[in-house]
Amino acid sequence: MAVETPVCDFGWLAPPFTLPGIDGRSWSLDQVRGAKGTLIMFICNHCPYVQAVADRMVRDAKDLQALGIGIAAIMSNDVEAYPEDSFDNMKLFAARHGFAFPYLYDESQQVARAYDAVCTPDFFGFDADLGLQYRGRLDQSRKQAAPADVRRDLFEAMRQVVETGHGPVSQTPSMGCSIKWRGD
Repeated sequence: MAVETPVCDFGWLAPPFTLPGIDGRSWSLDQVRGAKGTLIMFICNHCPYVQAVADRMVRDAKDLQALGIGIAAIMSNDVEAYPEDSFDNMKLFAARHGFAFPYLYDESQQVARAYDAVCTPDFFGFDADLGLQYRGRLDQSRKQAAPADVRRDLFEAMRQVVETGHGPVSQTPSMGCSIKWRGD
């Protein structure tokens, strides 16, 4: 079922977390945090919306890291019901797409609940003080990638955060598959 993210709650503070990464390390929000801002992405391996933008997500992450944005991706789905999203498959997905940021496993789903994540992908763009400034889409892609020359909504919003400390007032929600909660 396709779900859209809610409107950005400007200034809402990023909840702290410590989660295991596919690299064998534990990562906290403070370790991920960037000098100019932080991007937390809730994704998974099996969702066609994530698959459609995975390479663009990696491209934009690299460009944002160069601007001082810290980045992490978090997978919170129920892996018993969706084995494609297992920890081992997270490693394969990250390798296939060349992730250059931590990919973290939220087995308890507590981090997704703390962030009120609703879909994959769900992007949370924070300023240098970890106040929310962007909760929107990567670009106009849906289950298929949009044309290569579309506006890079997430990148442009986070570049604005780096330059001004504020995200754009007008934001288009991200759309994707619902988070797969245990017990649903």
